[in-house]
Amino acid sequence: MKPYALLAATALASFAWGSIGVAEEAKLPATVSMTSYDVGSAGYSQAVAIGKAISDAYGVSLRVLPTTSDVARTIPVRQGRVDFALVGSEAYNAMEGTEAFSAQELGPQDLQLLAGANSENCFTLALQGDGGIKSVADLKGKRIGWVVSSPALQNNVAGFLAFGGLTWDDVEKVDVGSFAASWEAFFNGQVDAVTTLTTTTFATQAVASPSGLAWLPLPKDDKEGWTRLQALKPQFSPRTATMGPNISAEKPLECAGFPFPVLAAYADKDAEVVYNMTKALQDQFQAYEKSEPGLNGFAGDRQNFQWVLPYHAGAVRYWKETGKWTEADEAHNQKLLRRQQVLLDAWAGLPAGERAQKWADTRAKALADAGF
Repeated sequence: MKPYALLAATALASFAWGSIGVAEEAKLPATVSMTSYDVGSAGYSQAVAIGKAISDAYGVSLRVLPTTSDVARTIPVRQGRVDFALVGSEAYNAMEGTEAFSAQELGPQDLQLLAGANSENCFTLALQGDGGIKSVADLKGKRIGWVVSSPALQNNVAGFLAFGGLTWDDVEKVDVGSFAASWEAFFNGQVDAVTTLTTTTFATQAVASPSGLAWLPLPKDDKEGWTRLQALKPQFSPRTATMGPNISAEKPLECAGFPFPVLAAYADKDAEVVYNMTKALQDQFQAYEKSEPGLNGFAGDRQNFQWVLPYHAGAVRYWKETGKWTEADEAHNQKLLRRQQVLLDAWAGLPAGERAQKWADTRAKALADAGF
C-alpha cells in the first residue's frame, strides 16, 4: 500500500473481541471511546494497540476515532460524545487557551491527565535523506509542511526553527491538510521537512524511499537554542532518543521530548471511570507495550507526574494506591489545578464578543496576578 493510500482507510476502529483472561479488578463500561491522531500516525497505531489489549482483557468495545485537527481531538470529549482523548502537545494548548484554543468559541479547557508515555522516541523534523540538511541553519529557504488543521504542529516547526534563530518567514510553507498529508507530500518530494515523532510508521516507510530519511538534531548543550525553542513550546525538553528509523543506542539523536501520547479526560468525567481506565491501562501494560514503538513509555515507573497538565482526581486515586504519587507530585498538581481554574475564570469573565480580541492580554494579566 502506498503511504497516501492510508488516507482512504477506515475512519473508525472498533474492537469487540471475546474476553481473554478477563481481569476483574478494573471495571469499565460496555463501550469506551477515545479520539486519536489520524490514520497512519504513531498516535493512531498506539490507540489501536491499547484498544485491542483492553478489549481482549475486559470484553468491552473500545472505539478509536481518528481525527485531523487539535480541536477535533478534544471537543467531542468535552461534549461527552467520546470518553477520552489520546493526544499530544495540544493538550497543553487546550488547558492554556492558546493556539487553536484561543478561538472565541473555545478558550481554555479543563483537560486532565490519566497517564502519559515517556519513551525513547522524540519530536523533531524528518528530513529528506539526500537533502543535505545538517542543522536548523540549513533549513533557510527550504519547503516545510504547514499542517493547516493543527496549530500545535505548526508551532512545533516554529519552535524547531527558533532553535536556530529562524522563523516561518525564512522557509517556504507548503499547505497540507493533515499530519498524514504532510508525509504524503514528503514521499512525493513536495516538501523537504515535516514535523513528526521519530517512531511514526511513516518514518519507517521513508527509510526505504529513494531519498531516504534523516533527522534534524537539536543539541542539548545549545542552551540559547533551547531557550528560544521553549519560549514557543514550553512543553518540550531536551531528550536523547534511541528509538526510530536510523536511530539507536549506538547512534542516538538529541531532539525534543515530552510525554506522547497522553491519555486525557475532562475534569467532569466520572472519577470512577477514570480510575478504572487508568488501572486498566496499567494492568494490561504487558499486553500492549511491545505492540507499537513508544508504548513502553506508559509503564508506571516512567510517569512524569510533574508535567504541564494536572492529573484527574480518578487517576490520582489510582497512582496513590500504587505508591507512585508523592507529596511533591500532589503539590505540583494542586498548583496546576489552580492555574487551570485561573484561566477558566479569566475566560468566563470576558464578554463573549470580546474574547478573540482581549484574551491574550487578559490571560497574561490573570496569570501574573495569580503569581504564575
